[in-house]
Amino acid sequence: MVCWRSPNDMSVPRWALDDGRRTGALVRLLPGVYATSSSVDDPAIRRRAALAYASGQHQPPKRGGEGGGGALSHTSALAVFGLLDGGLVETVHVTVGRQSAARSRGWLIVHHCNEPPQTVARDGFTITRLERSLVDAWPWLPADRRRAPVITAVNGRLTTAQRVGDALAEAPKLAGRVELRRLLAKLAAGCRSGLEIWGDDHVFTAAGMPAFARQVPVRLDSYTTYLDVYHEPTRVNFELDGASVHGGPRQREIDLRRDAALAARGILVVRFSHARLTREPDAVRREVLTILGNREARGRP
Repeated sequence: MVCWRSPNDMSVPRWALDDGRRTGALVRLLPGVYATSSSVDDPAIRRRAALAYASGQHQPPKRGGEGGGGALSHTSALAVFGLLDGGLVETVHVTVGRQSAARSRGWLIVHHCNEPPQTVARDGFTITRLERSLVDAWPWLPADRRRAPVITAVNGRLTTAQRVGDALAEAPKLAGRVELRRLLAKLAAGCRSGLEIWGDDHVFTAAGMPAFARQVPVRLDSYTTYLDVYHEPTRVNFELDGASVHGGPRQREIDLRRDAALAARGILVVRFSHARLTREPDAVRREVLTILGNREARGRP
């Protein structure tokens, strides 16, 4: 990638740029920013070009600095964090200070804020902090892809629901704010997947259901396991098995060994598949109540 500031820029002769563009070897990505024709569709090259443009590297130095403090943000920052498939993110987002002269154009969207954003360095890129990136990206993602980056970030202990909530509090006009706040409440309560959130909404918090604890740690022989939906008075744990995680024979063997180890400690494990939970929520709810009622009638095991 090449940045050309002005006719006085001796680092890259103008004739070299003109020759490269004439032969097709160089392509202008943004004002003053060029890349080889073979790399123009590379997401990493586009991100670097966006940062160079947003931070003013294509312009002659100005008195007092160039300002702007450009950083990859929104979905582009999430792609760098590994929370989105970068190849599917066609638009590059950058956030700059209010004084920056950078403007949106084509595949680049420039967001201006009153103060330069707080940033971190990741894989050679300057990007907005994770919590800010998750919040900013929320309205830019399709509805069916919004929750996954937030859930993955919290599950991977990259952040917490509380910290994302703090960032959300700084964006009172965010589109879809109520939905994101609701997701964060579910994560704070212990839900760790879309299936667990669905089960919490449609089964385990329905009228007549008792209180459950979620993601309860239990120490087994050489590791700590976490119980999805645990009813402590009867020592019954309900596991919600997503097909993508629990469908293979290896994982099934792991699950069986874990269930046996929990049974040896007096904890009954009941598993519900994604298909049954989502297709028969009323039947599952009745079954849960029956199981708990029978355990209570027999007394605490």
